Amino acid sequence: MNHKVLYTLIAFTLIFVACNQKKVDNTTTNPVSTKDSVQHKSAFGINIDSLNVEQYKLKRGESPASIFYKLDLSAKLADQITSIPSDILDPTRIQAGKNYYTLATMDSIPCIKHIVFTKSMTEFAVLNIENDSLIAHTYSKPITYKQKLVQGSIQSSLWNSIIETGADPLLAMKLADVYAWQIDFFDIKAGDSFIALYNEAYIDDTTALEIESIEGARFIHQNKIYNAIPFTQDSVAEYYDEAGNSLRKAFLKAPLDFFRITSRFSNARFHPILKRYRAHHGIDYAAPTGTPVRSIGSGKVTHKAYQRGGGNYIKITHNSTYSTTYMHLSGFAKGLAPGKTVQQGEVIGYVGSTGLSTGPHLDFRVFKNGKAINPLDMEAPPMVPIQPAYKDSFKLAKQPLLHLFDSIQLQAQKKEIQFNDTTALNL
Repeated sequence: MNHKVLYTLIAFTLIFVACNQKKVDNTTTNPVSTKDSVQHKSAFGINIDSLNVEQYKLKRGESPASIFYKLDLSAKLADQITSIPSDILDPTRIQAGKNYYTLATMDSIPCIKHIVFTKSMTEFAVLNIENDSLIAHTYSKPITYKQKLVQGSIQSSLWNSIIETGADPLLAMKLADVYAWQIDFFDIKAGDSFIALYNEAYIDDTTALEIESIEGARFIHQNKIYNAIPFTQDSVAEYYDEAGNSLRKAFLKAPLDFFRITSRFSNARFHPILKRYRAHHGIDYAAPTGTPVRSIGSGKVTHKAYQRGGGNYIKITHNSTYSTTYMHLSGFAKGLAPGKTVQQGEVIGYVGSTGLSTGPHLDFRVFKNGKAINPLDMEAPPMVPIQPAYKDSFKLAKQPLLHLFDSIQLQAQKKEIQFNDTTALNL
């Protein structure tokens, strides 16, 4: 964390917040534009002051070799494409619709010096033509990072609230990952709120690629504050609360990312198929068939089988105290077998409706010392907290973040009070 940047952000918030080619026939290769050539001092790592850059789109059925022929380049050059290492240019992975570029001299008869194929938003295959030979390499566009701050109040869902702020909605997924052990995001209430400080990756300083990292967050859920402070100790990066406890715990809150609870832990639930009351010592999570099911904790697979009631099921022993069972699966993760060790959050199977089931759902059960317990009441112990040797460094890391969050929260509360007072006066 760059503390100078953070303090600046706090202040801002407080204020308000050679050549064997013939002439290129553009009508043959269908350029996107023949008039507005891209003119920059450099492109794809090449000085283009004396070059003309043309952009084209790869058509269905075209390949780098066929494009060479259409550009009327020599057969010798086209044949050399097959010798280019696949990690630089794999013709089978160049997709129709992607751009490619020619960089040619500005002579009366242009001479193509470079051809560039787009591999992704940041990766390009650059083919330099020298003395009727190809020299190929990969060019990567530089990525820049911008630190951003977003604050919002939830009325329906975290996803919708983040969209309303104008931030990338995938920020909701990032926050859900950070708080996976503390908050059930399908139980958040209207009035819950959040603050997130994050880095977003950009190319060309204008096109957002992805959210690179969460640099700190505060989530207020049912009037309880959950701070997330990033810190690295012993070369391991984690998120911690203000007391230095790891937010990551031995068990996830739930084995699914998206779900709704349709049946809770009960000693006398009416079974919809058997038509009688019986104990249901688990939680039913309704989700579409094929939804990935994740192990809530690290452990060893002890059972992977089929039974009449539970259908396809998996049982995992986590330690000498806890084990979990996942039932009614449509299928199992590839390579999963009894005796295999799985990690926390690893996909072990997929939601289905096998066994005695009226529709796709996961029947999830937790056992403590062999006895079924309510998964929703289970308190999982945290992982390793901040060690004594790192406490001073952690204090320096957390103070500006907590100060920032407190300031933003106070400003939000003041605005809410002013709004309520104004509303009252207008009644």
